[in-house]
Amino acid sequence: MRLKAGATAKSFTKEDIFGGSVSLERYRDRRLLLSFYRYASCPLCNLRIHELSKRAPVWKERGIETVAVFQSPVESVRQYVTGRHEIPFSIIADPDRELYRLYGVEGSWAGFMKSMVTRAGDGVSAMLGKGYPPGKLEGDIAMLPADFLIGPDLIIEEAYYGSDIGDHLPIERIEA
Repeated sequence: MRLKAGATAKSFTKEDIFGGSVSLERYRDRRLLLSFYRYASCPLCNLRIHELSKRAPVWKERGIETVAVFQSPVESVRQYVTGRHEIPFSIIADPDRELYRLYGVEGSWAGFMKSMVTRAGDGVSAMLGKGYPPGKLEGDIAMLPADFLIGPDLIIEEAYYGSDIGDHLPIERIEA
């Protein structure tokens, strides 16, 4: 079931890929961008992670934390995501997709097919121009991204479910 703005964020405690504990409660009194991705070698996902990594230090100063969730196992996330650049926020490997179910994040073949038309140029740019070639396909390849802006009271301020494999909450809306 999809979550909506105004709902209480679903509580969780997970281990991140660095061995630290990540709990929703840890972000009380700050804003949190909880961002869900496909698999660790997804070129569009890595492009987005790179974008968030550049902004994360400034956001942190403004009281906005970031947590990313991938459906790949820890080893793959370390190889494809953190092996390419330093990530200044927690990343959770969730190959059993427990958090995906908790937050109503699902796959869609229609969204996947839409991406082949609308995001073809973005994919080529991510692969060739930015150096994020695809690798191992893991989990549901039709998984769509989702982003949740969670307020300091742990209430969801914005729930954004992507309509295709590269559709995330626009950076401008996060910064606003």
